[in-house]
Amino acid sequence: MHRTTRIKITELNPHLICVLCGGYFIDATTIIECLHSFCKMCIVRYLETSKYCPICDVQVHKTKPLLNIRSDKTLQDIVYKLVPGLFKNEMKRRRDFYAEHPVDASNGSHEDRGEVADEDKRIITDDEIISLSIEFFDQTRYLQCPAAMTVMHLRKFLRSKMDIPNTYQVEVMYEDEPLKDYYTLMDIAYIYTWRRNGPLPLKYRVRPNCKKMKVNHPQQEGQNNASRSGPESDSASDKAGSPVGAPSTSSSLPSPGTPAQSPHPQLPHGPGNNSSSTVNGSSAAVSAAAGAQTPSRSFSQFSGGSGGGSGGKPRKVSLNGSATSSG
Repeated sequence: MHRTTRIKITELNPHLICVLCGGYFIDATTIIECLHSFCKMCIVRYLETSKYCPICDVQVHKTKPLLNIRSDKTLQDIVYKLVPGLFKNEMKRRRDFYAEHPVDASNGSHEDRGEVADEDKRIITDDEIISLSIEFFDQTRYLQCPAAMTVMHLRKFLRSKMDIPNTYQVEVMYEDEPLKDYYTLMDIAYIYTWRRNGPLPLKYRVRPNCKKMKVNHPQQEGQNNASRSGPESDSASDKAGSPVGAPSTSSSLPSPGTPAQSPHPQLPHGPGNNSSSTVNGSSAAVSAAAGAQTPSRSFSQFSGGSGGGSGGKPRKVSLNGSATSSG
């Protein structure tokens, strides 16, 4: 996506300022030997006493340095366009000067005297009013808008004026080229060299909005289905392999001779007896019915035979470092 970068005029000042007077270029003039530019009046006065460039000290000319300087209209237009109000103030200053010195008014061009006709103006200011025509098929509207007005504001005006619903898109064009939203009327006049010989010709068209649809590729969709079905198939196989009545689990039972790692191990019980066991600080009551449903597991830590030889006395055995009593 195109992004707009705004640059402050102060960042460009080193390229727009005359080193002799410290102001913006007026009648920019360039030395053809080194291409350094200055105000015309500044460089002419300087070369009256020197034959070298004020910046790089290259020799302009051995005897007549004024022969190797040229007026730079392109650079001067750039300065006028970038510095707000500079062109307008300079033209006013020239008119005031020649009003006080009418004898010298016969020399020079209209721009030199500050008398510039509207069709000859190359500079557009932000507060200047621009006449434009906006065309839609055979319908044409004429507007007068500030030069700083953007295409986005013009689109909003057309949508509101023509009651265009939000489901349709308004596009402003110059001839057949769509214009960016951040373009101002001043930008359009400069880009397409509007000569002020009539209203700025613009067009607009209305199109339905196109919604972007998300398309899944068959290969990717198959992978997603496989990833979703994987855990379900694993759990289904676990349920099929688990004993009836016992809770399903994905971990296998510990093998004989291996210490139990479950926080609540179930000990084998005799029929009809209830026992209370404490393992790792937790207490669990196991009923005879639950003991019947739980698969019996043998532990190497238990000593002796069945409970018949104990005479009904409880015995203490060690399981994972904790004491366990069984009846």
